[in-house]
Amino acid sequence: MPGLGPGCNWCCCAPLYRILAIGFMATLAGAVVVGNAITVTVFLGTRQFRTPQGYLKVSLALADLMVGVLVVPFSVYTEIVWMSGGGAPPVWALGYSARGVGGGGGGGGGWWRPCHLVGLVFAGCTFVSISTIFLLTAERSVAILKPLQKDTVVTRRRTLATIGCSWLAAFVLAAAPLLFSDHFTLQYNECSRMCNYAPVPPPSTTSTWSILLLFPAFDFTLLGGTLVVNALSFSTIRRCSKKRKFLVEADSFPGPLRPSFSDIKAAKTISIVTFAFAASFSPIAAFVAGNVSGYCWCTFSFFAFWILASNSCCNFVIYSVSDQRFRKGVHQLFCKNLHALSEKN
Repeated sequence: MPGLGPGCNWCCCAPLYRILAIGFMATLAGAVVVGNAITVTVFLGTRQFRTPQGYLKVSLALADLMVGVLVVPFSVYTEIVWMSGGGAPPVWALGYSARGVGGGGGGGGGWWRPCHLVGLVFAGCTFVSISTIFLLTAERSVAILKPLQKDTVVTRRRTLATIGCSWLAAFVLAAAPLLFSDHFTLQYNECSRMCNYAPVPPPSTTSTWSILLLFPAFDFTLLGGTLVVNALSFSTIRRCSKKRKFLVEADSFPGPLRPSFSDIKAAKTISIVTFAFAASFSPIAAFVAGNVSGYCWCTFSFFAFWILASNSCCNFVIYSVSDQRFRKGVHQLFCKNLHALSEKN
């Protein structure tokens, strides 16, 4: 995502604001890591979850986990170093072009900085998340629209291959501005407190910046497709629900052709995950569009990027509230660990 121009307002630079921001980021990192680590453990450690849907949810949790392990802690560390350095940004937080063009105002040569890794991970994991949500929706739509064919159409091998392709495509797309242009770098932004895309001097033109509009266009295209597939699935669920109101019709409606209760429940859970991601990504899309148009929204950029980062711990909460089997798996996991701990003592 694009960065902002140099400088920031009092709100984002005040020491108290920085301290509060560090506290928020550290708390978020802990929540993201714990929640997604539990999610991965439950889905991989429980046999009933070792399904195509379960592997897709593990992929989504791993993308969120990478944000909590690498992206958020890097921001916390950079903020602490920045404050302790008397307000001067650390040199390693500045960016350089992936093709070796100096940028970011930092001294010294070289093309690589930590932000190249951290920024790509955040952008790539964002694309992985929306791609996986789309795949989850497509998998559930097959189970609801074609229940007899779901086991032959959606197989474990195909699902794992699709997951691998989605991760590869997501990170290629995230790296495209750096690989195919000399006008971009990734550097730590004082306003958003994240590693963002930034122009390499001389300042890039508006037409050059417009390439970054491909990012929200890609995400909203997948989100739009996800909403369409969800609409088709829920229209089928609605028709089945109407038939169940009449005993004769329900009895004449063959059971195998009817979506199961677990399929319907999973579809509802995935739709909630979709709306949560759409709500968290919308501020970023507005920020990118405004940034390309020449607006510098410092305070808004912080809230936009960190609302999206906060979404990384939302899926664990959604599963815990709406999925009874997941809650049971979490309960069994904690009981097992407590039992092992008591035996050790």
